[in-house]
Amino acid sequence: MKLFKALLLAMLALVASLPVLAEKVWIDVRTPEEYQTDHINGDANIPLQTLKPEELAAKYGKDAELMLYCRSGNRAGQAKQQLEAAGFTKVTNAGSIGDVRQLRKLAEGNASPAR
Repeated sequence: MKLFKALLLAMLALVASLPVLAEKVWIDVRTPEEYQTDHINGDANIPLQTLKPEELAAKYGKDAELMLYCRSGNRAGQAKQQLEAAGFTKVTNAGSIGDVRQLRKLAEGNASPAR
């Protein structure tokens, strides 16, 4: 019985130490007005000017895979620099909203304007 418990505890420790396969977090850093005009359903809108690394760290953790995009990729690049300076380790500038649609193979219908 002791051997069984020891093996069970060892297996649980091994499973607990495996990395969790988290999904990518897609963040649109455009303004609320741009987001309202056209956005990708399900993606967060956190405008560059209101980006707070500490809030993202609390919500997702600094090891979350963050995929940033905007109109052209410029603001996403600025957001990436801010987050990396704050200690985030997996941040990608995915470019423009059009680039993201192509990357994720989204049809225009999946990216809908707000109503």
